[in-house]
Amino acid sequence: MSQDRQELLARRERLRQELKEAQAALPAHSIRPWQLQRVEEAEEALAEIEAAIKRLP
Repeated sequence: MSQDRQELLARRERLRQELKEAQAALPAHSIRPWQLQRVEEAEEALAEIEAAIKRLP
């Protein structure tokens, strides 16, 4: 497995954990904008990593 692929896979796991933590921290009511932004940014970063992994040979 190439170094780039290993790095992307490791980053994907870190982002999955970050997303899970961000989602768990969301309150049931009265979500603040920064809380939602944290989740959205983690989702976007995870999608970018997934796309990069798929582009690798």
